[in-house]
Amino acid sequence: MSDHSPAVYGFTSTPIGQVLLVGSRSALIGLYMADHPRTPAAAESWLPDRGELDDVRRQLDEYFSGARSGFDIITRPAGTPFQRAVWSMLEGIPYGTTLTYGEIAGRLGRPSAARAVGAANGQNPVSIVIPCHRVIGAGGDLTGYGWGLQRKAWLLRHERERATVTGG
Repeated sequence: MSDHSPAVYGFTSTPIGQVLLVGSRSALIGLYMADHPRTPAAAESWLPDRGELDDVRRQLDEYFSGARSGFDIITRPAGTPFQRAVWSMLEGIPYGTTLTYGEIAGRLGRPSAARAVGAANGQNPVSIVIPCHRVIGAGGDLTGYGWGLQRKAWLLRHERERATVTGG
């Protein structure tokens, strides 16, 4: 993706459904489930990608096949400073593991901000790559995944199974 190009978009198939990818200025700015009502419609200014998103597709394919446990994709999600701080914390949650909303709030130095962390987590525009699915409720419950709890459960099971096989 060129640094001076307008936003581009494209789709890719995954085991959890068709995904809409949006890139801009050599970074991924959106990854959404294409069949979900919260997924944005393509803006008139967005151009269909002509290969700019191929590396993202390849890395997603490797992730879903179990060959990749992390991403080497530049992301540039738009959000408030607090949201970006939460999303940065999400990127540090190891593959195959989870943290609670409260644990993230504590790591941010705001131990009473678990709900705010949950709200920021839910606004993550680059799901899977920024692994918001790795955040769970205080009691270990699967809570609050914008793309549906079945998808969250699938992603966590996929990672746990691979982490157990590969040892990490």
